[in-house]
Amino acid sequence: MKILNKRVRFDYELLERIEAGIVLKGKDIKNLREGKANLKNTYAKIIDGEVFLVSSTLPTRKLLLHKDQIANLEAKTKAKRLTLVPTKLYTKGHLVKVELALAKSKRKFEKRETIKKRDLERELKV
Repeated sequence: MKILNKRVRFDYELLERIEAGIVLKGKDIKNLREGKANLKNTYAKIIDGEVFLVSSTLPTRKLLLHKDQIANLEAKTKAKRLTLVPTKLYTKGHLVKVELALAKSKRKFEKRETIKKRDLERELKV
């Protein structure tokens, strides 16, 4: 099972990636294995030294990271005005993992450039 957040590569410039575990309850595992999850418009938020996944199809879920990793992420998000966004949700053995990325939001003209590059690549392939 692998659920990707394709939109995040268009909206953000991904700088650093980190793998985190996720706390799930009840039927969440079954729903995830059936592919009933969506990462669109989802982000991670640091609250009182803990990281939570916010606005996903799952209710707010706690992510499992070491304290030093959380402190490092919190410092980077505050100092450089970066955002924590999930790029994919996947299983690793019997565990469910989330790949988070420290990301910088793209401006409108940068998004237009991305679209132009993609269109040019499509034309060259044909």
